[in-house]
Amino acid sequence: MAKKDYIPSRDADFNQFFKNLGQYVTVKCTGAIPEWTHILREDRNTFNNAYIDWANAYALTLQPHSKDITTQKNRVRKTAEAAIREFVNRFLRYPPVTDQDRDLMGLHNRDTTRTLRLGVNEMVEIEAKLRHIRELLLHFWIKGQRGRRAKPDGYKGAVIAWDVRDTPPERPEDLTRRALATRTPYVLEFDETERGKTVYYSAAWQNDRAEIGPWSEIKKAFVP
Repeated sequence: MAKKDYIPSRDADFNQFFKNLGQYVTVKCTGAIPEWTHILREDRNTFNNAYIDWANAYALTLQPHSKDITTQKNRVRKTAEAAIREFVNRFLRYPPVTDQDRDLMGLHNRDTTRTLRLGVNEMVEIEAKLRHIRELLLHFWIKGQRGRRAKPDGYKGAVIAWDVRDTPPERPEDLTRRALATRTPYVLEFDETERGKTVYYSAAWQNDRAEIGPWSEIKKAFVP
């Protein structure tokens, strides 16, 4: 039996789910000491704007309306669903987001044994290059195929893990900032207070089932 989709089918339920998801993320990413620092404000704003577009289109269908308004609402919903799936896969599938967080947001928690059963065997090679002040470019490719293939066929992209730290991490899982890079290079942006510090980074491929393969070696660079 196919697993039930986490996105509700009824518009009213979808609206509430979308709204709650955005509010939960906002609470976690704001405040004096945010619990989550891996989601940039720009990405949160894009996600929230997608909800506003949906809410405006949906509101027009809550009163007598034409068929054209329903058609437009359905169009906007399709775009909104795509935005939700991309946001969830980029930012909400990995630490610091916990299983409890995903339960509270109404998201499915992955069965970690599936990665071992289905397998993601390709490895990533990754390298940082200076771009601008407070920016690094992370170039990545299939291990052993530099300059030939950016990512394996059928894969979503590379999960990038990084952190600005005073001491080296023991393992890639200790790096708390995460993002899914669907193309190379991926841009890392830093605060002014992080300039001159050391950033540690690693990467792993993610397939179309959101399963993560083996991590690359941990590398480091100085924040320009």
